[in-house]
Amino acid sequence: RWLFNQAVCTLYAFCGVLFGLCSLTSLTVLSTVCCLKVCYPAYGRCWDALSDLYINPSLSSPARVAPAMSQGGWPHPQRWSYGPEPYGTACCITWKASSREATLYILALFIFCYLLPCLLILVSYSLILWTVRVSRRAVRQH
Repeated sequence: RWLFNQAVCTLYAFCGVLFGLCSLTSLTVLSTVCCLKVCYPAYGRCWDALSDLYINPSLSSPARVAPAMSQGGWPHPQRWSYGPEPYGTACCITWKASSREATLYILALFIFCYLLPCLLILVSYSLILWTVRVSRRAVRQH
């Protein structure tokens, strides 16, 4: 079971979501920059500033702040929050949607903070592999 109080649970879950989203955001930005550098070298210099963004945790802040703010005074804190996981050994976002707003938050978190970044990473590395394959064929022909 969770051994600490609700404040520690909220902090623990908040940090877990923050670091998880920052990590996935970093991987997404890095894969995009690598793709642009390899696949579109003429535009690679335009994207140098983009690589500096991956260390900025504010990229993921809207998704992680909503539950934390709901703990401290938004009008309806029961709509989305942090709480113990189903087995009770750790804390995370309360995945059981008790309202329409919680369902929309969880759905938006899944789509915009997990599905789209993973899709962008997959597309970026696929384009890199395709570019390398085409380049290898061109070198073999010459």
